[in-house]
Amino acid sequence: MTLPDFLIIGAMKCGTSTLQTQLAAQQGIFMCDPKEPNFFSDDAIYAKGLDWYESLFAAAAPGDLKGEASTHYTKLPTYPETLPRLRAVLSGPRLIYVIRNPLVRAVSHYVHEWTQGVITGDLDRAIDRHPELIAYGRYGEQIAPWAEAFGAGNILLLSLEEMQADPQGVLDRTGAFLRHPGPVVWRAETARVNVSAERVRRLPLQGLLIDNPVATALRRALVPKAIRARIRASRQMQDRPVLTPERQRALEQVFAEDRARLVALFPGAPALSAAYPFLTS
Repeated sequence: MTLPDFLIIGAMKCGTSTLQTQLAAQQGIFMCDPKEPNFFSDDAIYAKGLDWYESLFAAAAPGDLKGEASTHYTKLPTYPETLPRLRAVLSGPRLIYVIRNPLVRAVSHYVHEWTQGVITGDLDRAIDRHPELIAYGRYGEQIAPWAEAFGAGNILLLSLEEMQADPQGVLDRTGAFLRHPGPVVWRAETARVNVSAERVRRLPLQGLLIDNPVATALRRALVPKAIRARIRASRQMQDRPVLTPERQRALEQVFAEDRARLVALFPGAPALSAAYPFLTS
C-alpha cells in the first residue's frame, strides 16, 4: 500500500501551509497534492475510498518520505470520525502538530471565516455564535486523543512563533523527527504562504463572477480602475479586529487550563512557552 509516513495534522491558522511548502521543497520528501486532502475527516472525501487516497502518493520516488497536511484532522467536535478512520489504516505514522498563541489564532480564524462569508458580525459576537473559534485553539484537548492512540513520542509539537523566530532550526528538528537522512534547507523565497493580509470578503458566486479569466478581462475592460478599487475597498476588512479586555481575560483562563494538558503530554517542549506569552511573561 502507498500510504503516508507522516502527517501534519493542524492546527488551523498556525503555519501548516508554510511548513508543508518547506518540506515539499526538500530532496527525499514527497508531499501530496492537494495539500489538504482531509481524507479521514470529511465524509464526502472519505467516500472516495482508500484507493483514491493511495493515488495521492503514487508519484513519490522510491525511498521518499511521504506526507500530507490536513488541518481538519484536529477539529473536534466538527470531525469526530477522523481518528478512528485513520487508526484503521495507518498503524504508526509520525505526526506534526503546529500551534500558535491561541488568542491570536482565534482572531485569525475569525478573519478567515469572515473573508469566506461564513461568519458575519463582529468578533465578540462571532465567538459566542461559533464555538469552533475557541475549540480549535484548545490544543491540549485536540491533540490528547492522538497522543493516546499513537504515543506522545510520535508527535512533534511546534509553534508558528518558533517557525518565525528560527525557521531553519524548526526545519532541522522536523527533519530529525521524520528521520530524514539528508540535510534540510529553509527556503526563504517560499516562506510565507496562505497569508490573508488583504482580508477581502468573498462574494456569492465569486468563482463564476470574479475568479475566472473571462470575467477578469471584461471587468478590466469595462469598469474603470478607480471604481474597481472602491468596490474592493468596500469588501475589505480595514482593521484587524481585537478582543475586548474582558473577553481576552476570560479566554486566557480557558487556554491556561488547556495548556496544562499540553504540558503533561509534551513537558519541556519549546512551543509551550513560545505560543503562550500571556502565561509566561
